[in-house]
Amino acid sequence: MPDSLYRSLVWLDYRLAVLFSVGLPLVLLLWAAVRRERALVRLLGIYWKVASLLLITVLLLTDRRPAGLVLAVIAQLLVVVSLWFWVDLNEELADLPPWRPLPLTVRIWRWAITFWAPLGALFSATALGCMDTARLASPRCAVWIQAPVELHRHVAAVFGFVFGGQWTPAVAAFVGYLALVAYAVGLLQWLLVRLPRQGRVAGEF
Repeated sequence: MPDSLYRSLVWLDYRLAVLFSVGLPLVLLLWAAVRRERALVRLLGIYWKVASLLLITVLLLTDRRPAGLVLAVIAQLLVVVSLWFWVDLNEELADLPPWRPLPLTVRIWRWAITFWAPLGALFSATALGCMDTARLASPRCAVWIQAPVELHRHVAAVFGFVFGGQWTPAVAAFVGYLALVAYAVGLLQWLLVRLPRQGRVAGEF
């Protein structure tokens, strides 16, 4: 595949991620909270807990950490699992009137991300060959870093204006690693303690 086409696909993947993984679920969460749809709020709350791994991915890629490339694949697959895993939430969602605007929009978004995220994970897997730090400078690998670096510049400017400090790539990566450790501890606790006890019931996840 030509590098120019590959670069365009990577940027398309990032734009779709912003739309389906950030923009729409944020709007849906606010909408569900205003309408007091408890099942939808719980589903979207769980989604955001799991999808926080995407933010950790961006923090690591900001400082060109190869671990971010692996997390990009894992995070998208975990997102899909988080949307369909819960028996109680699936039953509650099935009982909602199918043509009401909010439940209908949530169903459309859930199916859309279910098809898009595995494709995004498969495409992100093409960057796993860039885990060698020396290869990150190559054009095909560097394109995966460009969007996180651009986002970091804007965040750093806001951080410096508000707090008067420096939000450097190294600081972002450090925060990313701390968040990753906390995420892993929380996930292991759920897998080893809550899942055997509660099964596929959302409970206090």
